[in-house]
Amino acid sequence: MSLPGEAEHALQAFAAAGAWEQRARLLMQWGERLPALSDEEKTEANRVQGCESLMWLVGELQDGHWQFRASSEARLIRGLVALLLARVNGLSAADLQTVDLPGWFAQLGLSRQLSPSRSNGLNAVLQRMRQLSQAQG
Repeated sequence: MSLPGEAEHALQAFAAAGAWEQRARLLMQWGERLPALSDEEKTEANRVQGCESLMWLVGELQDGHWQFRASSEARLIRGLVALLLARVNGLSAADLQTVDLPGWFAQLGLSRQLSPSRSNGLNAVLQRMRQLSQAQG
């Protein structure tokens, strides 16, 4: 399965970042580019359960492809979620089911940033995306 363009862009950017400090800075920059959710979107219904920090996710189906937006209070988590969105936005519901979260972050060279709690949180976000896509798919 080919990657969405934004995911290819992320892979190139992180491959070019040599030292860990550069990757960490890049991660923060990706998080800063995450569009903010409105207060109306930050509802309990949109809140992702299973994340240590507050996290909201909204998604909509456009021409058979999913577009997600998310917001988190934590800067590092915002960066990780921005990279997850780069990987999944534009996918069909079927393709969403096959996303390999640990594999994606390993490709980016960010595995060591995935502490068990962060990994659980990102998995919760991905599970929520899959639930949304199944509910409407």
